Amino acid sequence: MPEHFLYERLYEFVLEEIAESRLRPGDRVPSETELADRFGVSRITSKRALRMLADAGVVDRRRGKGSFVSTDARRLDAVREEESPSVPAVGERAGGTGCLALLLPDASETYGLDLMCAIEERAAEHGYHLLVRRTRDSQQVEESAIRALAGGTVDGMIVFPVHGEFYNASLVRLVLDGSPLVLVDRYLPGIPACAVHTDNVAACRALTEFVLEQGHTEVAFVSPPVENTTSIEERIQGYRSALHERGAPASAERCFTGLQSTLPEPGSDGEAGADRAAIRAFLDREPAVTGFVVCEYNLAVLVREVLAEVGRWDPARYLVACFDSPWSRAAAASFPHIRQGQQEMGRRAVDLLVAQLNGEDVPRRSTVPFELVAP
Repeated sequence: MPEHFLYERLYEFVLEEIAESRLRPGDRVPSETELADRFGVSRITSKRALRMLADAGVVDRRRGKGSFVSTDARRLDAVREEESPSVPAVGERAGGTGCLALLLPDASETYGLDLMCAIEERAAEHGYHLLVRRTRDSQQVEESAIRALAGGTVDGMIVFPVHGEFYNASLVRLVLDGSPLVLVDRYLPGIPACAVHTDNVAACRALTEFVLEQGHTEVAFVSPPVENTTSIEERIQGYRSALHERGAPASAERCFTGLQSTLPEPGSDGEAGADRAAIRAFLDREPAVTGFVVCEYNLAVLVREVLAEVGRWDPARYLVACFDSPWSRAAAASFPHIRQGQQEMGRRAVDLLVAQLNGEDVPRRSTVPFELVAP
């Protein structure tokens, strides 16, 4: 924790202006925007400084008019006796709520539950409560949740963005407004938001190399629709990179990216049937493929089931590898897989969000380690 957070500089500036009589009782104090522009900080930082001044009784905040120096000059002497404003306890955070929010498509033993638990535990260590909202991979639900929470219900948000061809407008607005926000699992290209995620290019390259090393020279990539989802886009890059380095075929036809049934919303029986039919058609089109690099565990199960249904499943001939796996030993032993660092991702996301709330600069993107599990 640095000696002086950015909001402290603004806090001390206003106190100094009052002490030197450049601001007198009743005078209007520079606004959030004016302070942010003057010091080159976000409006979140200037807003916090003004709230702390108001909590200390140095300024009076008037809705729709701004902040004004308090007429009670005696408060200033008491405030200036303190070396610097201390970080308040939960519920006293410069007018904050003491709550953080987590928005994620879903959480399961395969992926998401470890992430959610790590975020909750780390938030508690920092003295925050956590509000969790499952968006079920629906942009409409995500949009509604962000709108409901962005008005001061929580101090900051951690968002696992939904799949989608277009960015959520409310999410982009949070970024443009400088609101405390951290994205997890994926980032949004061209949007300057803090994000914590796996190095998906390196992870999928490692998984594909493992499949190739087992003697499978004809390898397919299987996933849900890409739809501007950086985690899938980068896994495709890693898959193609590994094939290129080994001189293996990497035709576009073997990037099979249209499966829908494992997405959290709606995941109907009809979609599962459509995915099975699509996989059978793919196997008919690409009979030489014996290795499968699959974007997620449930799709890996589906690929193996369809191979068995058409009488082609033979562990000595076919290999299915995937990202993530349930905790149970029987399930984990089923496929070679990439184990993402969900706990580290969750802890780091909270640390970065709290750093933003404290007025600190944070990196734009941060990656966490992964592990290749080969039973």
